[in-house]
Amino acid sequence: MRWAPHILALLAVLLTLPAQADAVSDFYRGKTVSLAVGYGPGGGYDIYARLVARHLGRHMPGQPNVVVQNMPGAGSLRAVNWLHNLAPKDGTAVAHFSRNMPLIGILGTNPNFQFDPRRFTWLGSSSSFADDAYILIVRTDIPIKTIDEARRSGGDPLVLGGTAEGATGNDVPIVLRDTIGLNVKQVVGYPDSGALFLAMERGEVHGRITDLSSVKAIKPEWLKPNSGFHVLVQFARATRHQDFPNVPTARELARNEAARLLIELAEMPYQLSRPFAAPPGVPADRARALQRAFAAAHRDPQFLADAAKMRVDVSPVTAEEVVGALKRIESAPPQQLDYLRRLFSESKG
Repeated sequence: MRWAPHILALLAVLLTLPAQADAVSDFYRGKTVSLAVGYGPGGGYDIYARLVARHLGRHMPGQPNVVVQNMPGAGSLRAVNWLHNLAPKDGTAVAHFSRNMPLIGILGTNPNFQFDPRRFTWLGSSSSFADDAYILIVRTDIPIKTIDEARRSGGDPLVLGGTAEGATGNDVPIVLRDTIGLNVKQVVGYPDSGALFLAMERGEVHGRITDLSSVKAIKPEWLKPNSGFHVLVQFARATRHQDFPNVPTARELARNEAARLLIELAEMPYQLSRPFAAPPGVPADRARALQRAFAAAHRDPQFLADAAKMRVDVSPVTAEEVVGALKRIESAPPQQLDYLRRLFSESKG
């Protein structure tokens, strides 16, 4: 009996699949996967990293242990450079880092950014920001009480805390200054999110810009009435978040159409709000295993139950969607990309 060539080719593929799966299982069995997070303990990125680490290994062939390694420095730049240049490329290293890092890598604004986000082995993102917001939250005992007062030139500026170069907490205030007229002064150099929350409590700064999900997870009491804190504006939202129907979005406050379009481009990284990647050059079968495990973990009822307890947003983005978002950033108008290059130079901490 003679088989048609396409039937023989299909049989060959089917026969190799179990062998490939067994090889991946054999590789990972008994091993440890390091998950580097570009910030210190206790902040939003650390929370997501530890959530993923608890569940990822159960969905991988061979069920390896997944261990979180905090690698703070330069707004997670240290972790991203490590992932791109020094991490093992055998599938035993993953990193979670600032959502702005892919954008900054594409822009090529600084020689210290020694990575190309287009070369990473992307796993995806835990959140697309579908049910989150990047909020400007401030103390209620400061001189500036409303967003209108915060936009007045010549008055007292809002004093906001920030971390290091490349962190969105530094960049977004400048975008808001240039697009909605926010009168702001930044105090940068805080080591991590926990230190910034403490600085707000002590009154060292008026406030900060951060994820709503992080506040819900770390300081939920700040969102209650008469807590001593309130929200002035929400960023990375096309519409107002359901929890803040009376707080305007940045797009609503844009001075003109050009400013609104610039806000939309600056908000694009939030579609990759909680990005996870492995190094370039991971063997294809192990890369697929990591990507499938990441997707499966985010559908896992245990994962979702843990996320609900921690009050964090889970609206996963696939590896393919991450790559698509990077291509859309690359295709933005040159003048808008030039603005962002100047922005990241100015927001250097």
